[in-house]
Amino acid sequence: MIRHARAADHAAIFEVVEAAFGRPDEAQLVEQLRAAGDAVLELVAVEDGAVAGHILISRLWADSAALYGALAPLSVTPALQNRGLGAALTRSALEQAPEFGCAGVLVLGDPAYYGRFGFTNAAAKAVRSPFSHLEAFQALALEDGAFAQPLSVTYPDPFGA
Repeated sequence: MIRHARAADHAAIFEVVEAAFGRPDEAQLVEQLRAAGDAVLELVAVEDGAVAGHILISRLWADSAALYGALAPLSVTPALQNRGLGAALTRSALEQAPEFGCAGVLVLGDPAYYGRFGFTNAAAKAVRSPFSHLEAFQALALEDGAFAQPLSVTYPDPFGA
């Protein structure tokens, strides 16, 4: 089951994210984005009554009236990885993001993985950010023309970018 994260899930989310990445950095990033009010959409996957996966889309500051989001991080408990939970979380987040006002989403991740959801390097070419030069920097338009014009984005402070 995938649902919106609740305050009661925060400790479990920290554990899942830390376990998935093998370090606390990304889990701390989630907490800092949440505390700064930069979380746009936060979902969890629940298996057997426990949080087993998590995804966060946070706001980006753009030189546009439209809202753009950063998908980061996506985490699944290591024992449950490669079973489709991450894909289900990603699909659900991307389906719901327009309801929260997102015109487009950026991700810094494996092009083979995120490409299957429609993310491309080509869409990200018009975006200027601290990560623009990386092959892993990809974009997905959720509204027509979201990345048709040059766009500059700034990540929230917790990203350290």
